[in-house]
Amino acid sequence: MRPTTTAALLILSFLAVAALATSNHEVEAAVAALPRGATRRPAPAHGNVATAAGCSPRERDALLTFKAGITEDIMGLLDSWKYDGAGPGQAEEEADCCRWRGVRCGAGGHVVGLHLRNVYADQSNDYDFITSGYDLAGEISPSLLNLTYLEHIDLSKNQLQGQTGRVPEFLGSLQNLRYLNLSGIPFSGEVPPQLGNLTNLHYLGLSDTGINFTDIQWLARLHSLTHLDMSHTNLSMVHDWADVMNNIPSLKVLHLAYCNLVYADQSFSHFNLTNLEELDLSVNYFNHPIASCWFWNAQGLNYLNLGSTKLYGQFPNVPGQFGSLRFLDLSSTCNIDIVTTNLTNLCNLRIIHLERSQIHGDIAKLLQRLPLCSYNRLNELYLSDNNISGILPNRLDHLTSLVILDISHNKLSGPLPPQIGMFSNLTYLDLSSNNLNGVITDEHFTSMRSLKTLDLSGNSLKILVDSEWLPLFSLEVALFSPCHMGPRFPGWLKQQVNITYLNMSFAGITDRLPNWFSTTFLNAQLLDVSNNEINGSLPANMEVMTTLSRLYMGSNKLTGQIPLLPKALEIMDISRNSLSGPLPSNFGDDLVLSYLHLFSNRITGHIPNSMCDLHHLVYLDLADNLLEGEFPRCFQPVFLSKLFVSNNILSGKFPPFLRSRHNLEMLDLASNDFYGGLPIWIGELSNLAIVRLSNNNFSGNIPTSITNLTRLVQLDLSNNSISGVLPLHLSNLICMKKSGHCDIVMVFDRYSISGRYGRNVGIANMSVDTKGQKLYYKLPIVLDIVTIDLSLNYLTGEIPEELTLLDGIKNLNLSWNQLSGRIPGNISVMQSLESLDLSKNNLSGEIPSSLSNITSLSRLDLSYNHLTGRIPSGGQLDTLYAENPSMYNGNTGLCGYPLRRNCSDNSSASKHGVEQRRERDSEPMFLYSGLGSGFVAGLWVVFCTILFKKTWRIAYFRLFDKVYDKVYVFVVVTWATLSQKSGTR
Repeated sequence: MRPTTTAALLILSFLAVAALATSNHEVEAAVAALPRGATRRPAPAHGNVATAAGCSPRERDALLTFKAGITEDIMGLLDSWKYDGAGPGQAEEEADCCRWRGVRCGAGGHVVGLHLRNVYADQSNDYDFITSGYDLAGEISPSLLNLTYLEHIDLSKNQLQGQTGRVPEFLGSLQNLRYLNLSGIPFSGEVPPQLGNLTNLHYLGLSDTGINFTDIQWLARLHSLTHLDMSHTNLSMVHDWADVMNNIPSLKVLHLAYCNLVYADQSFSHFNLTNLEELDLSVNYFNHPIASCWFWNAQGLNYLNLGSTKLYGQFPNVPGQFGSLRFLDLSSTCNIDIVTTNLTNLCNLRIIHLERSQIHGDIAKLLQRLPLCSYNRLNELYLSDNNISGILPNRLDHLTSLVILDISHNKLSGPLPPQIGMFSNLTYLDLSSNNLNGVITDEHFTSMRSLKTLDLSGNSLKILVDSEWLPLFSLEVALFSPCHMGPRFPGWLKQQVNITYLNMSFAGITDRLPNWFSTTFLNAQLLDVSNNEINGSLPANMEVMTTLSRLYMGSNKLTGQIPLLPKALEIMDISRNSLSGPLPSNFGDDLVLSYLHLFSNRITGHIPNSMCDLHHLVYLDLADNLLEGEFPRCFQPVFLSKLFVSNNILSGKFPPFLRSRHNLEMLDLASNDFYGGLPIWIGELSNLAIVRLSNNNFSGNIPTSITNLTRLVQLDLSNNSISGVLPLHLSNLICMKKSGHCDIVMVFDRYSISGRYGRNVGIANMSVDTKGQKLYYKLPIVLDIVTIDLSLNYLTGEIPEELTLLDGIKNLNLSWNQLSGRIPGNISVMQSLESLDLSKNNLSGEIPSSLSNITSLSRLDLSYNHLTGRIPSGGQLDTLYAENPSMYNGNTGLCGYPLRRNCSDNSSASKHGVEQRRERDSEPMFLYSGLGSGFVAGLWVVFCTILFKKTWRIAYFRLFDKVYDKVYVFVVVTWATLSQKSGTR
């Protein structure tokens, strides 16, 4: 055969392959294999298959009409779909619709496929993100009926519901369709039964469409259907769903997850789903015995997902007959008796999910129920979040093929067997949150060459390896807290340069940070070495750690200044150390810090202007330092949610930059030198839950607008110079009421800073002065301590009755003020009160008898007021008096038990109290009158004696003249002497 003939045949052969190819990879492979020098047509883009003939004008016009129905295409998916008519300016690829993006053509140039799935949907789990400008929007045009050869339509994850919002009926007329995917399009109403006419259909995707099905009988007419996905739809009204599926014997794959199904225990006279290979019924609510389910007849299954189905009880006797089963998910079920289930013969089983299934029993017995075949292929075993107990057995030979082993959050005890080191294929080992103890040596990792994730946290293990040990693995995730790894910083970590997440908190390390710390952990995203006794300074070259986003070094003994920080750092906690010096002058340059915890150090100086560049700041805690001066004027953190600067020497008026911080939830300016009045606009900060301004020099009245803070649970203005009366409308503080239904969600929950390997940034320095002492709390507990503390001010007027409507308050302190009037009579409504302090005021009247009904009260102080009458009796008040005998001191009008002052009845006691009060109020008047009278009387005694006794009068005036003469002579002589000296000079 001549070479030219051979080349021609090769060209024809590869063009035929290209025409039949079903993917872009096949086309590219075919074209690439053409002989060198052969004429090549440009490869079609995005999976299109073109032929020499090109598409027909009729099909091209149909596609252009379809495009006309698209109202939004921000990503330009259909930009190549254009045709302006034949002419010299029309490019060949524009005229040929087979070259258009998302269009696939078959033999003869006919359009056989439309691949217009929103590809951005595969890059995010957030559907709101998906549907916000990255998808097509509009309607599905009936012009598709002109594509008579169309076999494949994928329009999934777009906004193509049109004005009607319903699935188009005309789709049922596309008789050649073999693939139809409408998943993720937010349709409404019913699916038209006309879709049952698509008898050639092999794949139907209707998942996540929002359709509420009531009748699915039309599915039974799809005799060629092999793959059906209706997950995330509502099938609660379709009671015969299992019968309909049983009438589609061609089914191989059936996905009905999240469908609100309530039964799977139907019985069939004849089971037709003998071809079923993959079944997903997860996240439905069957709530009946697992043994009664119909799918046990489908013994050809290789994939069975029953996660979160509320199934329970023992397995039937058939699991051993499922020899093809490779994937089994029974997670989040209700106490399935897996311990007595025999899975030993399921030799093809590769993945088992049994997490959160309320499994009880011994770990050794459970592991013996797993496949024991000589060619065991089990790769992934998930047993986390159960009640499995016992000691891990020494012999684990039948599990050496494992790649993933997760037995976390159980009740395992005892040591970790060294034989686990023989799991050479293991990449993921999670034994966290158990009761394991003992010592781990390098023997436990003998053959672990593939290990990437190691989680031993939440145990009492001690890791003791040779200082020269070099592990075979290269970890990416290493979580050890609180396993003991000290006292030296583990040297074997120096070779773990691929670490992305490292947690060694509470590890007993008393060493310095090694000089290789920054370079070894160059790729780290999270580092946690908090709660040790690490000393020395922070690494000077930390800025080279360009991927580090979360750094926890709090509660150590670090000293020195804060160096330059990594640019990617979002969360930094170096609180509770001994860091000193000023904050860096370039603190905010290009940093994306959102959470900054520097409390309890020795940082001095002013807050630098560089902090103004921290535009992403959400949480700032500078409390318990030595900072001074005012906030920089340029400091305007837009997203600020929590600000803690207590126990410093900061000054100035109430920080004006807070006015527009509507995200602010916690504000702590306590124990500084702030002064001036509280601004009226504080009531605009509607998200405030905690306000602590105590121990400053604030003055003026409490603005009435503060009652607009409906989410407030703690208000502390104590030890200032605030005057005036208590504000009106206190009942607006609904989060201080039991009936407030106030669900306060802190902002860091919305920012998801905890993550899989991280942790919430807890607040450890939030104190509340209650019950006569300072108590410390963390989130979210601190939000439960509902508090109003206005003590040590100059407040006047009466205690408003509506204050008692705040029946959720646990701590109320109004002591050391000038409040007058009576204690509100309905104070017993405040049944949550644990501490009540009204001492050192001018309160009068009787103690309300209902006060003894507050059973939660554990501290009461009413001392040094003008209270009168009989003290109410009651077991609670008697107990409180025994603990604090001074609680009634300074109230001379009180009588009755437990005081020694008796009173016959309430009226006489009250009268006696009034008289006592009048006597006490008149005491100053008598004092001043006595002093004046004594002065006048003494003066007149001297005057009258001189006036009527001549010898005394002469002696008095002689004495006066003598004193006068001596003083005069002394002054004249002294003056003459001084004048003479001055003249001589």
